[in-house]
Amino acid sequence: MFDGWPPTAIEFFEGLEADNSKTYWLAHKDVYERDVKSPMEALLADLTEEFGEARLFRPYRDIRFSADKSPYKTSIAATVGSMYVSLSAERLAAGGGMYHMAPDQLERYREAVVGAPGRRLQEIVNRLRATDAEVYGSDALKSAPRGYPKDHERVELLRYRGIVAMGSWPAGRWLSTPEAERRVVQTFRSAQPLLEWLNEHVGPSSEPANASRHR
Repeated sequence: MFDGWPPTAIEFFEGLEADNSKTYWLAHKDVYERDVKSPMEALLADLTEEFGEARLFRPYRDIRFSADKSPYKTSIAATVGSMYVSLSAERLAAGGGMYHMAPDQLERYREAVVGAPGRRLQEIVNRLRATDAEVYGSDALKSAPRGYPKDHERVELLRYRGIVAMGSWPAGRWLSTPEAERRVVQTFRSAQPLLEWLNEHVGPSSEPANASRHR
C-alpha cells in the first residue's frame, strides 16, 4: 500500500541534480531503492487494477545521441496503461493522452478534429482546463496544417501533433501522505474521456514500431 514518499526522496533528486555522477548514485543508491523506487512501486501496484499494466522506466539516460552526457534521470517515471506519472525534486506530475502521433494517427486525428467528433474533443478539453489540468499538444505547428483552414474554430487542436492532459503539483510535505495517490487517481480519471476519444477516433498506429508513443 502506498503511503507517500518521504522527504529523503526529494532530497535524493536535489542531490542528483547537483551531482549527476556515478559516485553520487552509488553512494545514495540505497536511498533511491528505499525512499524513491519502493514507494513508486507501491503506488503503481495500487493503480494497476483500475488503469492497466504498469511499466517503471529505467533510471539511466540514453546518452548515445545526446550532447548532455549526464548518466541519470533526475526523476522517476512510469506508465500505467495509457497514463503517465513522474516524481522529481520539483513536482509530482500525472496525466495521459497520445504524446507523439505517427503519420497515420495524425491524419485520423485531424479529420476527426474538423468533423463532428471535434466538437466533443473541444468539450473534453474545456472541461479539463476548468479543473486546472494542463492540456497541450507536442510539437505544435505555428498555424493550421496544410490543407486545413487557418481560421477553423478548432485550429488550436489542429495544430497539435499529439495531445495530453496533465496535472502537476509542486513538491511539498503532502507528498509524504496518501494525498499524492489521491491526486494521481483524480487526474487519471479526469483524463479518461480524452483517452476514450483518442481510442475511438485515432486508435493505434499501423506504422513500424516506435512511430508513435503514448504518454
